[in-house]
Amino acid sequence: MEICQLSGHFFSGIPLQFNHRLRKSARTPKFLTYANGVSCYQTEKTGQDSQNRMFILGMGFVGQFFAEELRNEGWIVSGTCTSMKKRNEIQERGLDVLLFDANQPEMGTMNTLKSYTHLLVSIPPIMGIGDPMLQHGELLRSTMIDGNLQWLCYLSSTSVYGDCGGACVDEDFLASPTNEMAKLRLVAEQGWLNLAHDVGIKAQVFRLGGIYGPGRSAVDTIIKQGPLSESQKRRVAKQFTSRVHVADICQALKASIRIQLSRRIYNIVDDDPASRKEVFAYALDLVEKKWPSLVKEITSHERAEPFVQKTTLKGEKRVSNAHMKNELAVQLLYPSYKSGLQSIIDQIGNPF
Repeated sequence: MEICQLSGHFFSGIPLQFNHRLRKSARTPKFLTYANGVSCYQTEKTGQDSQNRMFILGMGFVGQFFAEELRNEGWIVSGTCTSMKKRNEIQERGLDVLLFDANQPEMGTMNTLKSYTHLLVSIPPIMGIGDPMLQHGELLRSTMIDGNLQWLCYLSSTSVYGDCGGACVDEDFLASPTNEMAKLRLVAEQGWLNLAHDVGIKAQVFRLGGIYGPGRSAVDTIIKQGPLSESQKRRVAKQFTSRVHVADICQALKASIRIQLSRRIYNIVDDDPASRKEVFAYALDLVEKKWPSLVKEITSHERAEPFVQKTTLKGEKRVSNAHMKNELAVQLLYPSYKSGLQSIIDQIGNPF
């Protein structure tokens, strides 16, 4: 499988805005190595502030997976969600989570953020609004300037590249989103980078491919045997879809904390952009081998239905991960959907 490696110049349609009055005084980071071997940044501060503390705005699929990994490595981790039901589900897994409405941020939660050293932003834009947190720019600035943050990462999407006709794209490729959500993501990327620059915080944007992992994969879809949503059916027709296993996203996040980065934006994808048809066919084969009786219940019509869409190259792209590998030194755990899906099905017990 070809891995794209392109060169060019970083493009941003939105100029950086500097506010030197808000810049924090320069801090020289030191490395702190815990007994378990985790190496992370430490400030000159002592006591509670010297411990690595991650706050995750938007405790979704990636946020929960990342929180569990960090907690197991000795971090203090907390995050937010928007419903009591989800909060209870997350807390049952032993994670600390706060109810939070990004449209109307409560001062209590914002003040809590001041005690954290690292911030992961995993809140999608809202149609007609944009990034809900960036609406409150001055509140965010005052919170961040008075706090202990050293690192910030905003999770975006490769959808910002827009229609590329199947071309290879890297981080220097001109981002030209075509749908409204992707346009809002591009604006949000620059907004968070501007904000972090203003207050003197190290920041990155991660453009993620299609996210999958345990409980959220083609294997899980087949086992559940639920009908495909309309958006899923549209994605089936694509010849190339860049994707990434959630464990590799977490690898890249930890690497960005550990390494002094030479760029601000990284594509986080695997080596194998492939069609949804190809991925589902492989997943179906895995399921059939492990649970033949389950697959027999799926009729030939149901098997064929997801794969009969007309193929088109509109909006498709093959996304390069060269900078992630070379600069973040990430060695993918799952370089292809095949190894990723195999790992997922190996971890599943009896689904009946």
